[in-house]
Amino acid sequence: MSEFNNVTITRESNVYFDGNVTSRTVTFSDGSTKTLGIMMPGKYTFSTAKPEIMEILAGELVYRLDDSNKWLPINGGESFNVPGDSSFDLKVLSLVDYCCSYLES
Repeated sequence: MSEFNNVTITRESNVYFDGNVTSRTVTFSDGSTKTLGIMMPGKYTFSTAKPEIMEILAGELVYRLDDSNKWLPINGGESFNVPGDSSFDLKVLSLVDYCCSYLES
């Protein structure tokens, strides 16, 4: 889906890792949320409360879920799932444009 209709966008950005990762929250009429953001090259660790789907819209990175030692490559046009109440590590290799969907447990 390249366009979201009938949504509310929070104007203030979410800023992480000294500004190297930023996003904006999109809220849908059913109360569900997504974030749309950009990640600069670097290494990052994120924690989750709810399960998430990370869609990589453009760019290149490798990721590792907290229950694994294996780094997996991912590029623009691909996605990966993250369990709730966990964490994941990223090594962002080029500027990444992403969409994160937060799922109900």
